[in-house]
Amino acid sequence: MKYIKIPFLLIWRLWFYLLMIIAVFVLSPFLLIFSFKEDHYHIFWKVARILSKILVFGMGFRIDFETEEIIQPDKSYMFCPNHASLIDPFLLIVLSKNPIVFVGKKELARIPVFGFFYKRVVIMVDRSNHKSRKRVFKLAKKRLNDGVSMAIFPEGLVPSEDVVLAPFKKGAFSLAIEFEIPIVPQVYYDCKRLFSWDAFKGGIGVFRVKQHKPISTKGMSIDKMTYLKDKTFDVIYNALADDEVYMKDTNRKK
Repeated sequence: MKYIKIPFLLIWRLWFYLLMIIAVFVLSPFLLIFSFKEDHYHIFWKVARILSKILVFGMGFRIDFETEEIIQPDKSYMFCPNHASLIDPFLLIVLSKNPIVFVGKKELARIPVFGFFYKRVVIMVDRSNHKSRKRVFKLAKKRLNDGVSMAIFPEGLVPSEDVVLAPFKKGAFSLAIEFEIPIVPQVYYDCKRLFSWDAFKGGIGVFRVKQHKPISTKGMSIDKMTYLKDKTFDVIYNALADDEVYMKDTNRKK
């Protein structure tokens, strides 16, 4: 039965990339126009949400979203989800009506077509370059002053599938303390299971997402960064470890 599913899985995977190409092509005039000026970012975000909804719902996924506290539309936050799949950023965009700017790796800007828009709307960072990290702070300050939130996947890379949650990098937490914006832990329970990097695994289903209560950084000094990082890690890790479906998939026989 397992091998019978493989051709259908491959066709389904190819549909994702075809869907992305079609959606980007159709929406590219709007993405292009509204990506040149930062003042237009709020409009660009609306177009990006349309694109993300096409990809998420067009692949047959549905979303079961639970939040412990309603996000205030006039406040900036630092969103920190666990990273398990290529679909994660699109899921985050679908979930947020309020504009968010991502901080991401500069290497992704090399991807054809996608990279063209990526480098216009993402604050790119080269983790090996100290000047690049200083530039992130400068650009982040400007975006936050415009009322935009930020998002960083604190694990950095997507970990191997037998890892519950990889150790966190410090960038998201130093930025959150610097600008006194709350950390919002998000838990993605099903992205790894339903849309893994493994082309022979996955399928249509429901993405369960839990958004935990924001963790305040008001008045917090930089020497508390490790505490903040560990606290956020524990919130997400414990939620994943307590989920039977997630842990069964994480510990499955390879």
